[in-house]
Amino acid sequence: MDIKDSINQLSDRVLRLKEKISTEEATKNAFIMPFIQILGYDVFNPIEVVPEMDCDLTKKKGEKIDYAIFKDNEPIMLIECKHWKQELTLHDNQLQKYFVASKAKFGVLTNGIKYRFYTDLTKSNIMDDVPFLELDLENLRDNQIEEVKKFHKSYFNIETILSSANELKYTSELKTIVHREFTTPSPEFVKLIAKQVYDGILTQKMLDQFTELTKKSISTYINDIFSDRLKIAIKNSENQQAAKVIEEPVIDKQFDGVSKTDTTKIEIEGYYVVKSIIRNKIKADRITYRDAQTYFAILIDDNNRKPVCRLYFNNEENLQIALIDENKKEIKTKLSEIDDIFSLSQQLLNIVDKYVEIE
Repeated sequence: MDIKDSINQLSDRVLRLKEKISTEEATKNAFIMPFIQILGYDVFNPIEVVPEMDCDLTKKKGEKIDYAIFKDNEPIMLIECKHWKQELTLHDNQLQKYFVASKAKFGVLTNGIKYRFYTDLTKSNIMDDVPFLELDLENLRDNQIEEVKKFHKSYFNIETILSSANELKYTSELKTIVHREFTTPSPEFVKLIAKQVYDGILTQKMLDQFTELTKKSISTYINDIFSDRLKIAIKNSENQQAAKVIEEPVIDKQFDGVSKTDTTKIEIEGYYVVKSIIRNKIKADRITYRDAQTYFAILIDDNNRKPVCRLYFNNEENLQIALIDENKKEIKTKLSEIDDIFSLSQQLLNIVDKYVEIE
């Protein structure tokens, strides 16, 4: 099985079992040891994985790291574990002490859900304050999984990882700066932009005006990118559907013997908006839809017993979305435009959570 598939399986396991895990030791057994195994290391081989390794610099306090990964009889990675409910930011200083006392080049701080990877890019043998990589099993990203693959026993190479870590460090810092400038543009950033479209003197009044214009322009640009990508996704979906040979009319189980009405472009667009929201909780390929005569249903696992919401988009002048409560009753909300669905993100995620809990 591919590493990506294994991590996705572990992600599903975490979502399904976490509420039943009450101790740090249980977190290790249920979540962290399987993660170590996914990286190709035998957790039951004391030559590869050493639990409770001594990391006491003074040799007086008996401080030990939860797990140390060894290669060629040398520690290459330290893993400090916490209970899945604990915030990791409270414990990075502890890992820093262990890092100094060890020859390992990489340190991992984890609660079984989030994995923060550290090294010593700033000062040799002193663990950096900021991780160069973070993996969140509740919000997986393909690019992060690709970076984690480099820690697999079969591919592990210190120089390769350090090179990637250096690039990731600066990329992360630049993303932080970009985010800050996009949300709250600094005077220097606004001046840089304004000078390219305005030849006059930038008085304080003009600077204030261009600050607002810059924020508005950035917001509009980001929305345009999202809209364009959504249109491409919808078009690709329509092309795929058009390529299929349909031998019989598709029947909705709730309307026995009655063919469904044609699925419209606006319904597909609404489907992709909902899918983009709830895929943070559940795999995208489990999110499906069925088009009935009066509404467009979005389901989990193509199962009528797992409804997420229904889109009432037959009349584009009166768009409505109905969320399905725990009693399978509809709670309708009127939409002025499709993007209004994003305001219901948390309610949609809560619905999906209930299905995940009972699996």
